[in-house]
Amino acid sequence: MFQLRRTATRYSSLLLQQKRLFTVTSKLSSTVSVNVSESDAKVSTGGWTSTDKFVNDMNFIQKQEILQAYRVMDHTGTVLNSDHDPNLSKEEVLKCYKSMLLLHTMDGILYDAQRQGRISFYMTHYGEEAMIGSAAALLPEDVIFGQYREAFMLVYRGFTLDEFVNQCFSNDMDYGKGRQMPIHYGSKKLNFQTISSPLGTQIPQASGAAYALKMSGANACSLCFFGEGAASEGDFHAGLNMAATLKSPVIFFCRNNGFAISTPSSEQYKGDGIASRGIGYGIDTIRVDGNDIWAIYNATKAAREMAIKEQKPVLIEAMTYRIGHHSTSDDSTKYRDRKEVEERAQFDNPVTRLRRYLENKNWWSQEEEDAYRKKVKKDILVSFTAAEKRKKPALKHLFTDVYDELTPNLVKQQDELLDLIKKYPEYYNTDEFASS
Repeated sequence: MFQLRRTATRYSSLLLQQKRLFTVTSKLSSTVSVNVSESDAKVSTGGWTSTDKFVNDMNFIQKQEILQAYRVMDHTGTVLNSDHDPNLSKEEVLKCYKSMLLLHTMDGILYDAQRQGRISFYMTHYGEEAMIGSAAALLPEDVIFGQYREAFMLVYRGFTLDEFVNQCFSNDMDYGKGRQMPIHYGSKKLNFQTISSPLGTQIPQASGAAYALKMSGANACSLCFFGEGAASEGDFHAGLNMAATLKSPVIFFCRNNGFAISTPSSEQYKGDGIASRGIGYGIDTIRVDGNDIWAIYNATKAAREMAIKEQKPVLIEAMTYRIGHHSTSDDSTKYRDRKEVEERAQFDNPVTRLRRYLENKNWWSQEEEDAYRKKVKKDILVSFTAAEKRKKPALKHLFTDVYDELTPNLVKQQDELLDLIKKYPEYYNTDEFASS
């Protein structure tokens, strides 16, 4: 009883200091009731004394309404509602389509090169080419954080064929100096952060970069790509929560292609995809048809405007289908029906959709298709041949770029390597490495 009274007295003193009306009544039943004016209660308790926050029925929420995907045009290239046609110019639409064809052709050549042992690794974009709509909706100053299937962004922004193949061959012209696996591109000039192999690391990085853009007053946002498999990583939750609470202008873009390597989405989560998680974090969210370039374009453009003007994150989940194997280290026929893949490639192909859109406008013909495919293949093979002949980066780059100046331990390691090469030249042939 003494403890109870002391507690009531302490609370009463606090209310007096804040000059609030109060009444403390002690009863024989060892209860203390504190009557605070309604407006004061909302200030002191965050509104949780309001009766409208509570119900007397006990209900557990098990399901929510399935979020439908936003679509602009169907598989025939027909726009379903003219109000949603972005009405880009012929030149802009052709840029998107030609970028698709270039990427598709490059994927085929480099995939075969890996199978021939000429490069060590590769990942194709088959089935996900419509993502180039996101590239068309952004501005060059927007910062991109990719996962590993976002070469379309670089194609659209002007990354050259030489730059692509030099990276895949890890030669002396590779910006990463041979330290990364193939397809781990990066370009400071194009605001494209270098790809990292570990899944999900780019998500909190994009949140932080967006916050930095916000603090600097830049009229730009960051855009972070990831797959539905990466959304199972802890970095996904940390990144989204960070962006939501700090109100970072970032677009989270999930490419839900149905499989995290060999694990189908049905075995990855029980909820309504990835979109429902954005809603849970208080983030504006939309689900789109991932094979519809204009649905992706419209959603990304609107998301960018929201992110920058309202200074907050936005989540886009694009429902697509991975036609190719996960990578050259994967054989998808082991875990999915080949017929299913062929049907999706034939009847719901994002490249075919856009081509039909162009043909409906009389902006493209079979002759132009054949001529462009032939030209692109020739250009890629020219760059491919040149890149394959170049030497590997100089051995000194095993030690550089870690510190501004080599530390004593790195100098020691470098000297040991040079001594071994000099002592055993028959085992350490350096002819294939650049001299400087």
